[in-house]
Amino acid sequence: MNEKLIRLAERRERLIAQAAAQRLALAQNIEPWRAPLARADQGLAVLRYLKGHPAWIVGGIALLAALRPGRVSAAGIGKWLTRGWATWQMVRKLRGR
Repeated sequence: MNEKLIRLAERRERLIAQAAAQRLALAQNIEPWRAPLARADQGLAVLRYLKGHPAWIVGGIALLAALRPGRVSAAGIGKWLTRGWATWQMVRKLRGR
């Protein structure tokens, strides 16, 4: 019985060492993908946010339609940003936030 326990302990040690080597190899193989996956995760977070707040999509499209190429100027953008900010503040106050 003692010999069986010794073999099991030795096998356990080999498996633990093998798992550690596999974790190290996996970490080294995944490292080049860390930054691209982080960007993809951020993109998905933005998409989830926009899915929950569709008014931002509509507002962005309306802003692009209002600022068609050729009509874009710093004064025009400032005017639209001021109007948008005032509208947003008014909506927040009406909602009680």
